Amino acid sequence: MFRKTVGLASAGVLAMGLGAAMVPSAQARPAAAESTTATTAACALRLGSVTSTGAFTSRMINATAPITIGGVRGTAGVFSANQVQKISTFTGTPVGTSGEARSGLTVMSGALYSSSFVVDGQSQLDPHYPHNNLRIGGGWSNYRWIEQSVLQPANAGQPARTLLYGQRTDGITLRWISEGAGWRSTGGAGGLSTVKGIALIGRSATSETFLANTRGGSLVTVTWPTKYNAGPTSRVVRSSTWQGFEQLIATKCGATGTLLLGIDRDTKSGYLYAVGHANGTGTVIKSLGKVPLTFSDPQYFRIAPKYDVLNGG
Repeated sequence: MFRKTVGLASAGVLAMGLGAAMVPSAQARPAAAESTTATTAACALRLGSVTSTGAFTSRMINATAPITIGGVRGTAGVFSANQVQKISTFTGTPVGTSGEARSGLTVMSGALYSSSFVVDGQSQLDPHYPHNNLRIGGGWSNYRWIEQSVLQPANAGQPARTLLYGQRTDGITLRWISEGAGWRSTGGAGGLSTVKGIALIGRSATSETFLANTRGGSLVTVTWPTKYNAGPTSRVVRSSTWQGFEQLIATKCGATGTLLLGIDRDTKSGYLYAVGHANGTGTVIKSLGKVPLTFSDPQYFRIAPKYDVLNGG
């Protein structure tokens, strides 16, 4: 696991407004079914969590009818109790015949860390490999969320890329790119203070696309070109009923779609949606129903494969 040694400082801020996308609604969540045409066959989301004791868990949420949950695999001793304050998507890479290396970014005690460990076939920490929480830098107490996007093409001849996104409590979202042993700022955006949950759904050589819900109930896409200091743009997908979720988690579903999990922290419940390729208000969304799981752990996130293809945006 690489170690970042350069402190992450504030970046230049670019203006971005979502005011036009905000339409208040009295509904707590989207209607039970918006469409019945989205493809859901064989789609599944690998959900990770960090428990209050610091254990790292993994389970599958399957887009079956009805929704089914795979068995939970817990790894004790990854973190200390109540240590993790924020966490990014983690990457899981097979090791040997049954092990797995896991890596991602965390915020602990107000500092950003690169966290990595390896589990054996029983999902327990493998003592033959290092278990690292390497400090990157401080000043992360005032961030609402962090996310890491890793582009690792299957074709070794194509360029790889790792980006870090973080939103401060004032709504300003900043971005950095991994370069050698450090991170370089690539710009920032204001105007996102109304966003509640955000999930990466699309990644290409030139841009990355997020799906976000606002306090006013809108569901929007935010597309951010990877070019240095390029500003993001937003597009309305739905104008109301999406304000009930505090967190969105997404994974690939079909060739160009997305399987979306919305987590309502107030009721400790989750709802699953099949989302077609993002196309503004013409985007097809199918509600798959309530997930048969109580969402009571402090942190939830996605566990992604090494070659993580996202074509939903």
